[in-house]
Amino acid sequence: MPELIKSQESRPGQEHFVAPPDEVEVLATDKLDETAAPTSVWREAWKQLRRNPIFIVATLLILFILLVAVWPQLFTDQDPRYCSGDFSMHKPGGGHPFGFDKQGCDIYARTVYGARASVETGLGATLLFVFIGGTLGAIAGYYGGLWDSVISRVAEIFYALPLTLAAIVLMQLLHTRTVWTVMLTLASFSWPQAARIARGAVVEARNSEYVTAAKALGVSRFRTLIRHVLPNAAGPLIVVSTISLGVFIVTEATLSYLGVGLSRQIVSWGSDISANQKEIRTSGILFYPATALALTVLSFIMLGDAVRDALDPKARKR
Repeated sequence: MPELIKSQESRPGQEHFVAPPDEVEVLATDKLDETAAPTSVWREAWKQLRRNPIFIVATLLILFILLVAVWPQLFTDQDPRYCSGDFSMHKPGGGHPFGFDKQGCDIYARTVYGARASVETGLGATLLFVFIGGTLGAIAGYYGGLWDSVISRVAEIFYALPLTLAAIVLMQLLHTRTVWTVMLTLASFSWPQAARIARGAVVEARNSEYVTAAKALGVSRFRTLIRHVLPNAAGPLIVVSTISLGVFIVTEATLSYLGVGLSRQIVSWGSDISANQKEIRTSGILFYPATALALTVLSFIMLGDAVRDALDPKARKR
């Protein structure tokens, strides 16, 4: 037990006692482990994600949805385009667990194969969304000046247009409606959101010390942007792209429901909901494609929320 020393500057009744520095035992928790390897933001985020049940559930759902979209024949051997009036509105049974719709199409087969068009549209639109918006936003934020002014003004024009309304108007002008046309349409009117987020992240990252060090070492501005700024500014863009993927899937279903999305020859959840909307009061046909659509969108939104919490330093401190 170290001998305590009375502080001489204390008033009567308010004395403070401290131990001599040489006799204070240094606890193990006060020691700095100099041998530990430094951890990056991405590694810390991954550690938190692995312990997040929302991330685990969302990932399992997304993997299952991707499996259904890529290999639908593993889940059904029925042709989703084969319809017969003899089976119109037949109840479930005999290898048809969801029954048949009014046109005599197998509801289960169409629900399984409908995942492909929705997932392809969502993933393609998200990749274009990130590429176009991220590239323009990074250029505007890093180089500034005229680049920033021009890109920001153009983005404001597109940002003022509602995504669904603009997509409806443009899709009505197109005679060929495929997955590619829907992808390009959605990306054309949504990239300003990615550009604005990328610009803000790059502006914050370009003033960091590692950027100054790269300049001092003679690294070119373009190489500094690619190797140092973008990897450290990609977090917010990844979060918004994950959430936007679910938004694009819903928008595609909305366009197909309104008859201006994918053509009727392409099996999709939105088309099935549109074709069977009159049966909503008499049967549960709409339940199956609508439930599949809702679970897909919910899984991507849950994944985006989990990634946002993991990449947000303030969330990690709470």
